[in-house]
Parts: sequence; structure tokens; C-alpha cells
Amino acid sequence: MNVLMIGSECSPFIKTGGLADVLGSLPQALQEQGQEVRVVLPKYQEMKEEWKQQLTLLTTLNVQLNWRNQYAGVEYIEYDGITYYFIDNEYYFKRSNLYGYGDEAERFIFFNRAVLEMVKELDWKPDVLHCHDWHAALVPLYLKTHYKDVEELAGMKTVFTIHNLKYQGVFPDSVLHDLMDFDETMKTEESLEFFGNINFMKAALNYSDFITTVSETYANEIQTPYYGENLDGVLRRRTDELVGIVNGINDKEYDPMKDEALAFPYRSSLIKKRQNKMWLQQELGLPINKDIPVIGIVSRLVEQKGFDLIGRIIDELLYHEDLQIVLLGTGEYHYEQMLQWAQDRHPEKMSTNITFSDRLSRQIYAGSDLFLMPSRFEPCGIGQLIALRYLSAPIVRETGGLADTVHSYDLETGEGNGFTFTNYNAHDMLFTIRRALEIYQDKAAWQQLVKNMVKSQFSWKLSAAQYLELYETMFE
Repeated sequence: MNVLMIGSECSPFIKTGGLADVLGSLPQALQEQGQEVRVVLPKYQEMKEEWKQQLTLLTTLNVQLNWRNQYAGVEYIEYDGITYYFIDNEYYFKRSNLYGYGDEAERFIFFNRAVLEMVKELDWKPDVLHCHDWHAALVPLYLKTHYKDVEELAGMKTVFTIHNLKYQGVFPDSVLHDLMDFDETMKTEESLEFFGNINFMKAALNYSDFITTVSETYANEIQTPYYGENLDGVLRRRTDELVGIVNGINDKEYDPMKDEALAFPYRSSLIKKRQNKMWLQQELGLPINKDIPVIGIVSRLVEQKGFDLIGRIIDELLYHEDLQIVLLGTGEYHYEQMLQWAQDRHPEKMSTNITFSDRLSRQIYAGSDLFLMPSRFEPCGIGQLIALRYLSAPIVRETGGLADTVHSYDLETGEGNGFTFTNYNAHDMLFTIRRALEIYQDKAAWQQLVKNMVKSQFSWKLSAAQYLELYETMFE
């Protein structure tokens, strides 16, 4: 099976979020199972020079955007046994940021068309074009319209993965003719029309052969009006072709035994984990105490991640409970201010770090006993998976991938790998945190919980096998 992954970012070349982690790990996991997987991305100015210098020019293309005839260079690199292609056009991609420009529609229409033009020219032919999020959502549409009679693309199937339904690529309907080279017949419910606008993600939902999203629970949730972001009707119509496959993590990259960021490498030793906790306390200026429970938070500071709930109870929690909280993240100003206020009010219990640091994030995973992630919605989530790997018991709301990967610890049966609450309610969360703190004081129960965390690891191996099974069903 030959698979071409198409997306807007990929680790280690360029990253702003979890999509880059998926495209950095899933191809490797599929290749380890005997498939040939390649990846294609835009060539951004923001790529580090060390990568740019290793790129080799493969070919040049002309890409038609209605009346525009644009240049596209195709460059490539071999990395860890996988070929990565980069679509080069300085007008579209030589910019200081990956996203956020007024011509986003034109930039990514160009990218989608350039990918298909590239595939036409390659000696290597993919069986599956696997498209990720709205930036690659037009490939299934173009494959079944403008490119349907192209012999070099015949027989190829498309899979579209929703990483976050909230971000859909919605643009004025003027792009339909001016950039996409379609007429008004495509402005329908079964194609691209979206409340008078054009919706790129909707195109993929209507035209791809299969749709996946990043957890089974999220696949069910997004078919309801509450989570469906006005696309729940389309998703219900395609429910038979919609599959949830939970993300994994790269267990080589996230390995507390080999993580160079940690002061004390460990596998399952609570003694060494406590040494990491005391080291973290010292680094952040908190009182050093191996027995005090530390709650870690590593997150974007946005409403989706549950910071309204945290804001409601953080003062009460810090005032009444014997604990420490260590937070790392950046985001919306009012959340940053609220968390800085909590540190100023409780400097002995709260360390607020408004920055981005991969190194410090790993030290927090290793040095915390509990990991708080009370998301309002969460397609999959990577934080709780890393926390489990580093034996920091997750406290999560039962939504999306959090519900699929974290199961509440049962004191009677000894089963469960974390702590969960159902309702998006601040005091339900507070009750669950207090329950977790009680379990932490019960040494026998805590040791059992740690054993359960050791067993519940989420590598890409199982997820890759599920994707492979999906690919194969399309050719049966």
C-alpha cells in the first residue's frame, strides 16, 4: 500500500500544534508495518535553515488557479527512511508565520492543486491520498472534478482526517469562481455551500472516500449539534464512512528513561519520579517537599482547554488544599493574567510560567503527580497521553479522546488509570481533584494506579494498524 500524507505542518520540519506530531509519527508507524508512506507539505520560510539546506529540487510545475498560472517547485528530503516533499512558492509561503493571512484561501487552493500536479508527475504512485485538516481538504474535491479523467490519478482513494472540527477554512463565495475554477453548481449543500460562504472542510466531508477523526468518542460527538460546529448534518449523512482512531504518541521521543530534559531518568520508579519533583520544585522556587502532591498543567490558555473552570476554583483549591500547581503555557491575555494573579496570591503553592518550552513541559510531566486537563471539548489530546507515559495521573473531563484514553480509578476494583468527571462544571472538577488528592495519600492505592498507568501506554503501533485496515477496506 502506497500512502501520500498531505498536510500543512509536520514534525520535525515545522510545527505549531498537534497536527505536526501526527504527521511526524504516523507515517513512520505505517512504514514499520510494511507500507510505503510519503508526506507533502508547503515549504515555509519558518523552516530551520538546516532542513532547507538538505532539500533537493525534484521538478518544477505550473499550477492553474483560474486565470493565474503559478510556479511550484517540488523539493524533497529523505529522513528516517521516509520521503518528504515540499511545495515551494515564495509568494505564498515566504512569510513570517504559517497562518493568519488575508489570502489563506488562495494559498491553500494553490497548495492542493500543486499536490495533485506533483502526483501526476511522480514515478511513485500512491494508492491513498490521506488529507489532514482543512488546509488539504480540497484534494478529494479536485480529484473527483477537475482531475477525474487524468490517467495518472486513476484509482486513487482519499481519506480525510478531522483533527479539530472547529477550524474549517470558511471563505467568501467569490473564491468559487475566481480561485477554484468552479461555477455556481458547486454552491450546494452536497458540495461547498456554507451559510452563504464556501467551506473547504465541507468539501472533504462530501467528496472523500472515508473520513476519520482522532478518537472514537469525538467521532460520535461531532455528529451532534453541540459539538458539530454546523457540520453535524453532513457527518450524520456520512456516518457509515466516519471512523474514530485515537492518536498515539511517539514512545521513542517521549521516553522518561531516555529524556535528556530530565534530571533523573526513570521507567516506573516512584523514588526517581519524586527526585524529579524535588528538582522541579527547586528550579521553580517552590518549597521542596517530596510528599506534597504536585498538579501539572501544560496547555494553550484558551477557553476550549477548560480555563474558565480553573478560574472558578483555583483560589479555593490553593487556599484549602495542601498541594502545588505548576503551569506552563501561553494564550489569551485574561487567562494569563488570572494565572499570574493566582501565583502572586499563593507564591508558595503556584508556579505560573507564561511561555513555551518543550524542555520545561517534559520536566513538568516528570515532576508532577497529577496532570489537569479539563477540556470543554478535545478531539484527541496529547497531554494526557504524555502524562500517562511519564506516570502523572490525568484528571480530565469525559469528552473526545480524553474519554477514550483515561478511565477513572476505582478504589474497590483497583482498575483505572486516572480521574474523570462528566459535566463541564467547575465544582464537579474540584470534587474530582480532591478525590485524586485523597487517593494520592493512600500509598497502596497510588501504587496500583501507577501500575495501571504503566500498562496503559498509547504508541502509534495500534493506531497505524487501524489506519491500514481502513485503507485496505477501500480496495475490497
